Amino acid sequence: MDNDSDLVELKKTDFGNGSMTRIILRQAIPLIVAQFTLLLYNTVDRIFIGHIEGIGKVALTGLGITFPIVTFISAVTLLFGLGGTPLFSIARGEEKIEEARSVMGNSFVLLGISSFVLMAVSYVFMSPILYSFGASDITYVYASSYLYIYLLGTPFLMLGNGMNYYITAQGFPKTAMITTLGGAILNLLFDPLFIFVFDLGIKGAAIATVLSQLISFAWVMSFIVSKKAIIKLTRGALKIKGAIVKGILALGIPNFIMNGTNALVQVLCNKSLNYYGGDDYVTIMTVIQSVRALLNVVINAVTSGSQPVLGFNYGAKKYNRVAQGIKINIALGLIYTAVAWVFIIIFPDIFIKMFIAKEDATPELINMGVHYMRIYFMAFIFMSFQLAGQSTFMALGKAKPAIFFSLLRKVFIIVPFTLVLPLVLADKPSGVFWAEPISNVIGGLASFLTMYFFVYRRLNSEEGIRKLLERKTGL
Repeated sequence: MDNDSDLVELKKTDFGNGSMTRIILRQAIPLIVAQFTLLLYNTVDRIFIGHIEGIGKVALTGLGITFPIVTFISAVTLLFGLGGTPLFSIARGEEKIEEARSVMGNSFVLLGISSFVLMAVSYVFMSPILYSFGASDITYVYASSYLYIYLLGTPFLMLGNGMNYYITAQGFPKTAMITTLGGAILNLLFDPLFIFVFDLGIKGAAIATVLSQLISFAWVMSFIVSKKAIIKLTRGALKIKGAIVKGILALGIPNFIMNGTNALVQVLCNKSLNYYGGDDYVTIMTVIQSVRALLNVVINAVTSGSQPVLGFNYGAKKYNRVAQGIKINIALGLIYTAVAWVFIIIFPDIFIKMFIAKEDATPELINMGVHYMRIYFMAFIFMSFQLAGQSTFMALGKAKPAIFFSLLRKVFIIVPFTLVLPLVLADKPSGVFWAEPISNVIGGLASFLTMYFFVYRRLNSEEGIRKLLERKTGL
């Protein structure tokens, strides 16, 4: 039986009562800070590297070549970390404390094993991987220099970030925020120290990142095994259970696909741009993808913050609150993406200059960057529809549609358009950038409309709810 004292503590972070808007914002705002500061690990590196005297632009391009590997590591973190939190939240809502603890423990083991496997494979096959990703003999030097050191922090990165989701899912978003905030601030301080003061260049950026990840990992573990946690990680929870692993994989695969296919798209974009235009176009794409990561922080935080709230109320059979939460999720996403879109369309040059040193920021490069950035972000608002639909499926344990819409946007829309558009447009590199807004419109509307008709509307009737409960991982 579940421990009575744990149930008492559970009520303190009950998502089943009170204003849904307030609860979701209470979850989302610390996540925004946390995810933004987490993003600073890589973004600050890019800004400082781009301003290294004499080699800034080529070093930044080399760093861009490593993005698919970094992205794939993050995708696996989401697979085993965020993939378990819907199960964890639903078990909390059903007051099954030991089951929730086992989900958390299994996530920890999966994250640990996969981190060492990824690190080993990346070291062994680094050269062929980077060249296949579009590295030239010049950019390979900088890409490999960064990656050799960065990979040492893989276990800290994956375990720290993956287990941090369980802190948020227990109703401690501020603690989760502190996890990444402290590490990011240290990274911000370490970068100029190691890059410029110690004159280690791109290697210094990697050292700063690894040290920051180590500190964040230590903070997460000190909390998750302490009495402060409502459901703390114990040794007994580390026993692998096939049913739980299967559930984590089922619900983690959509986020894995969404982020893993980001790596595929990054490789394809870098190779296409290098073929049709050269290193300058890869540099522009590196900047644009960095800006996109910054802009995605808020919308990702809102959808991620709402997932444990929706999952808890779904497990507690409070379906009217689930429907209300979905509406709030959509509204917040639309408002943010609209504001972000206006800003990026009006002031794109600000972001170009942020990442490229003055001596490299020629008028030609700035104009080219502004032109392609406006194309790339033309339909950014439709990302709110994509994520609202997908996060709802995830929160309610509906893995199959979430997987489908992840694949639809990235694999079945972006990849073909990235390959075909350069062949039919006069400005061939522009075809690579046009693929993004096209996928946002088609993928976003498909994800949202499916969620609306097959989930949201069903929450308003007993017959609809019965259909939702029939298949745990399907529509």
